[in-house]
Amino acid sequence: QVSLMESGGGSVQAGGSLRLSCAASRLPNGNYYMGWFRQAPGKEREGVASITNWGKTAYTNPVKGRFTVSEVNAQMYLEMNSLKPEDTAIYYCAAASGYWRTPPLSAAEYDYWGQGTQVTVSS
Repeated sequence: QVSLMESGGGSVQAGGSLRLSCAASRLPNGNYYMGWFRQAPGKEREGVASITNWGKTAYTNPVKGRFTVSEVNAQMYLEMNSLKPEDTAIYYCAAASGYWRTPPLSAAEYDYWGQGTQVTVSS
């Protein structure tokens, strides 16, 4: 059974940094991709960043230049810099097996999900 567990959330002032981690275990053999999603109160879940197991990445426009996703052996990280209050949300990691030329940012393309970790950015 695949499991994903996030860590590293917390509270920070605007302009600060946080690093999220996601540990995935028992992913099926073969190609896979992983992603970070977030959901703020009253809003839909949105894709933030994604990465394939060979290192291709994708980012949603609001975080480009501020967030960096990386992955090593199914351990995924999200380095978040220059944080803004609008980055406040529960952040989820997700994973799926398969091949994409560019990893998707749509939640519908992911099969496995973590429980989420809260990120709060104060102004």
